[in-house]
Amino acid sequence: MSILARSAPERLEALWERMEDRPSYRIVRQPEVGLAMVQARAGGGGLRFNLGEVTVSRCAVATQQGYLGVGYVRGRRLRHAELAAVFDAMLQDPLRRAPLERDVVQPLLSERLANERLRARAAEATRVEFFTVVRGENE
Repeated sequence: MSILARSAPERLEALWERMEDRPSYRIVRQPEVGLAMVQARAGGGGLRFNLGEVTVSRCAVATQQGYLGVGYVRGRRLRHAELAAVFDAMLQDPLRRAPLERDVVQPLLSERLANERLRARAAEATRVEFFTVVRGENE
């Protein structure tokens, strides 16, 4: 779900359009926009606190085979939430799971990891190391 939700909506749409055996599905819960509370931890490991709200889109669909899929994505991207729900439902089908993991999930994961490495390299290039110089008058 995380990979589907964090992928680029255009990329998910392209993968959907490229599928030859797209299942028919019905909308169980219309795509809608709402808010979710984001929590953080003080110092990365301390007590939780409410940081603020983030806009999310959600949707639920059911395939003809009876699989129920849900999609939650950050932002106001209703079609993205719908597609994430459809792919979630299809991934529950044992006959579709392996091909979908190979043709959809793995390429999206590879792209995500490549983008993360690129961002990490760009951030590393701007790293500044600070050090303290001892002044002679303190001795």
